[in-house]
Amino acid sequence: MLSTIDVQKFNTLIEINNLINSDYSDVHMLLTQIIDSAARLCEGEASSLLLLNRETGELYFEVALGLGAEVKKYTMKAGAGIAGWVVEHNKSVIVNDVQNDARYLIELFKQIGYPCKTMMAVPMRVKDECIGVIELINKKNDKYFIQDELEWLEIFSNQAAIALQNARSMERAREEIRLLQDELYTEEGYHPVIAKSPVTLEKIELIDRIAKTDSSVLILGESGVGKEIFAEQIHLRSPRSKEPFIRVNCAALPEGLLESELFGHVKGAFTHALGNRRGRFEMADGGTIFLDEIGDLPLSLQAKLLRVIQEKTFEKVGSDISQRVNVRILAATNKDIDELVKKGEFRSDLYYRLNVLPLYIPPLRQRPEDIPELAAFFLKKCIRTIKKQFDGFSDEAMEAMLSYSWPGNVRELENCIERACVIGKPPRIARDVLFLKNEPSSSEYGEGGNRNLKKAINLFKAHFIQKILKENHWNQTETAKALDIQRTYLSRLIKELDINPKEH
Repeated sequence: MLSTIDVQKFNTLIEINNLINSDYSDVHMLLTQIIDSAARLCEGEASSLLLLNRETGELYFEVALGLGAEVKKYTMKAGAGIAGWVVEHNKSVIVNDVQNDARYLIELFKQIGYPCKTMMAVPMRVKDECIGVIELINKKNDKYFIQDELEWLEIFSNQAAIALQNARSMERAREEIRLLQDELYTEEGYHPVIAKSPVTLEKIELIDRIAKTDSSVLILGESGVGKEIFAEQIHLRSPRSKEPFIRVNCAALPEGLLESELFGHVKGAFTHALGNRRGRFEMADGGTIFLDEIGDLPLSLQAKLLRVIQEKTFEKVGSDISQRVNVRILAATNKDIDELVKKGEFRSDLYYRLNVLPLYIPPLRQRPEDIPELAAFFLKKCIRTIKKQFDGFSDEAMEAMLSYSWPGNVRELENCIERACVIGKPPRIARDVLFLKNEPSSSEYGEGGNRNLKKAINLFKAHFIQKILKENHWNQTETAKALDIQRTYLSRLIKELDINPKEH
């Protein structure tokens, strides 16, 4: 026949098991309830749950009841103190004369102002591996803890371990779903690199060298040039390629939400913070984080980002527990960041930390050889989604695209092709459905634009000859007849214009 206290304990166990099997939205609250029940049923005046940080080898207080809030500021090495001994030996212990126990951390209890007389501590185990410790401090009425209570505490410890393990599994599942959603949002995760111009190919070669390091990279360039695509390539060509690639647009969220997005938050940190949340830095651990529009990062968050770069640690919003991450940082901006530094709108120390390896992406007007390649790629993409069949561009359309300045760069080109596909009629995209200005501004032909008549004519020649070669299945004799030129002259043009059939 079970005693009254046994019935009470069993009912409490059933209640906690029901909670474990129904809700992991707030694991901290669940762990707190488990510890509170253990202390109440085993008559402990105070109780705590410490978890082991495998990276640092330190124990930190996840739950502390009756010891005061100050205790959460302290950590201890595995092996130090009674709790550390439990972790090191993976064994339970009763100490009914704490003051004379060599393992007792007297300084810690002095600092928190809590006298400790008796203690009972048990390991939290997952697959026989100790992940933390539950301890009860000072049995009520100056009594001693007994073996029967130790066995009950071990049962509570097993429940806490199950709750924590399940909550972590659920959190990993949620983050994997978020990553998959990110990949869907960015169209299959990564974008292909379309490169034909010497200047772009030179950047790709530079990326191969940059990718091998772990240094921060600052990617500069006008809006729409494809900075994110180059950031992707740095990650994909790096030793971190199998780890997460996390993207954050620093201009997309207000300051309060952006801090939570980057570093995560704990329950109750602010209104509507109904549970703990991992931030993007935590999600990127082991991999790469891409901070787009870094020039828009508020000054208050710049200091926190600098600390992550220097010390690889941060705290979640509403928490004072430091977390360590191993993340490579890639940042991008279309702003004049040197000017922002001069104005005091961007921290100079953060700028120097980010700008270890600067990478400038030139605007589309400075790499016109990429225009036909990009236009063909976007056309194929639109054909799949819009369900219209186009054979390509008319000669007039290609001429218009090659002579246009593209102030919106690659993004504008993509939007232009999509619009033309929707409005245009097969078999070819005509010039009028591109809706480009008839004449580019005079600035496009200046030295900075790297544009001249000879280059524009050669680009048009290359595109036109490629088109006729394709129509004749790359038979040069038939193509020469169609172009009404000598075959030897065609061969020379193919070589001069760097027309390669393997690329088409």
